[in-house]
This record gives sequence, structure tokens and C-alpha cells, in this order.
Amino acid sequence: MNAQPTTAITTDQSGKPTVLFVCVHNAGRSQMAAGYLQHLAGDRIEVLSAGSQPGNQINPVAVAAMAEEGIDIASNQPKVLTSEAVQRSDVVVTMGCGDECPFFPGKRYEDWKLDDPAGQGIEAVRPIRDEIKTRIQTLIDSLTM
Repeated sequence: MNAQPTTAITTDQSGKPTVLFVCVHNAGRSQMAAGYLQHLAGDRIEVLSAGSQPGNQINPVAVAAMAEEGIDIASNQPKVLTSEAVQRSDVVVTMGCGDECPFFPGKRYEDWKLDDPAGQGIEAVRPIRDEIKTRIQTLIDSLTM
């Protein structure tokens, strides 16, 4: 995991920090991360996800992997990444979108190097899911201390 310098989290109008997960298609990694953060943090953290080139649907293997954890992401839809979503967020977690992710000063950025679950079977997606869960738990700790 990349150690990131701690920056002040401004929180949204409700007093909660906002986290945006970004990957290219917003169909696998970012959806699993958003699902975990919503599940584990509850209403303590606002959760957003988007893609620089959103797919047509959520990766069904990612849906199945998360269902094994008791988290339902089946009804989620890939969303396009907007500058407004980045501006609204306190923490932006990128997962392979490279230079396509907009950068705004004053935001906390983390780049999670994770394998892409696209085209992979459940056996290959489970370790990706588990790595995401570990990183989400660390992220929650850093935002709620």
C-alpha cells in the first residue's frame, strides 16, 4: 500500500468526508471499493464512484464476488467521471485511469495499483476484492480518527 501524506479533510455539508473511487470503466474495482466503503462505514462517509470511460454495466463477476461478502452492487450503474464529482470529494482514489483523472489542488489523492477484474473469473477476482477490502478498512481508519 502506498503511504499517503495526511491532508485535512474538509467534509461535506453534512459533516461527512466524501470519497470518490475512479477507474476506467467504473464497472469493477471502483464499484467494489464503493460497495465496501458504504457497507463498512455506513453513513459516516459519503461514497461516490465514476469512470473516465464508463462501461455499459457492472462486471457480473465483481457482483458475484461482492455477493459472497454479503454486499449487493448488482443494481449499480457505471457513471461518467465529472470535474464536479472530483471537486465535491475530499479523497479521490484512482485505480488505473492514469492521466484521464482530473486533478484539483487541495484534494487527497491515492492511487491504488490493483489488477483489473475485467475478463477474469471469480478465482482471480476474489484476491482483488480482498485487497480492496483491506485498503478500505485502512481508509476508513484514516478518515474517522
